[in-house]
Amino acid sequence: MIETRPARIAVTAVFALNGALFGVWAARIPVFVDRFALSHDQLGLLLLCIAGGAIVAFPLAGRLSDKLGAARVTKALLVLYPLAFAVLPLAPTVPLLALALAVWGATYGAMDVAMNGWGAEVEATYPAPIMSTFHAAYSLGAFLGAGVAAGAAWGGIGPGLLFPVLAVLGALATARLARVPWTSHLSEDGPAFSLPRGPLLLVGIMAFASAVGEGGVADWSAVYLTGMPGTTEASAALGFAAFSITMVVMRLYGDRVIVALGKVRAARLSGISAALGVGVVVAAPGVLPALPGFVLMGLGYALIFPLAVTRAASDPVVPPGRAIAGVATLGYGGALLGPVLIGWIAGATSLTVGLALIGLLALVIVACADVLRP
Repeated sequence: MIETRPARIAVTAVFALNGALFGVWAARIPVFVDRFALSHDQLGLLLLCIAGGAIVAFPLAGRLSDKLGAARVTKALLVLYPLAFAVLPLAPTVPLLALALAVWGATYGAMDVAMNGWGAEVEATYPAPIMSTFHAAYSLGAFLGAGVAAGAAWGGIGPGLLFPVLAVLGALATARLARVPWTSHLSEDGPAFSLPRGPLLLVGIMAFASAVGEGGVADWSAVYLTGMPGTTEASAALGFAAFSITMVVMRLYGDRVIVALGKVRAARLSGISAALGVGVVVAAPGVLPALPGFVLMGLGYALIFPLAVTRAASDPVVPPGRAIAGVATLGYGGALLGPVLIGWIAGATSLTVGLALIGLLALVIVACADVLRP
């Protein structure tokens, strides 16, 4: 009999590593901007390379997870993902940096699918949901990674040393925890990839709506708050800070919330909370009155992707790897296209109208929540 607690610790460590390395990259982006004198447009295209690499890798990772086992694929990526991260500072030109980011994005996306698949298998052995705690580990990892990167910047340590050292240490520590026996469910049936259909399409739409909200807050909250009277650059960052901290706390306690409310009710209340949060933000006259709105949005979006992954992994028709890959594709599509769409609407009307789109999509989560019913 396989002990599930060591496997739960292993999956938690993988989620934390995935988030930590991404947090380090996000915190040190300005170094790359300065080194290559990147314009906003060039930086946008480089970030697009990460997302593009991830989206391309989703179907392959899903297929391999079904064929070889999610745990086995996750363990293999514990070598490839940190290695791709470690070489990012070595890129001498912008085209080579774009290529390196696309490769790293592919390993990041593949890890996302594989680790969620393994996490769903571990969750199935427990009497209560635990997926939200895995995603909390990712959020905590991203927060700690960004903090370590900030400290390294303060100490004058550049990415050329920081990235390889953290990659090696993180990979060794996580691989040691991941050396646990686990037998994944295998499947040879079906195409390598197909967009979700039927109930899974509604699950993907929920993931899309949530990702648009998260991406919108990350990319546009500080810009929106800067336009308010008396707002400084420092105070404009408070909105995203309140949102992020709330996301972490909610995900830590999210499994208990799901047990108490049930999956459908938890999703409905999450969508309502996110929509109310958007309403508070766009109606607020200043930064401080807007902060409760960001808290409500953090509460609203925290559980949606964990719920969507669990529902995809337990689909009675589509194999888990392919189902998670399809839902993740729509989710990342939302994270990629959402901020762009908000910017386009803001240019045609106003940023307030653009952010209102997030609120409408949050109500879509409410409408689709029944698809989570067992």
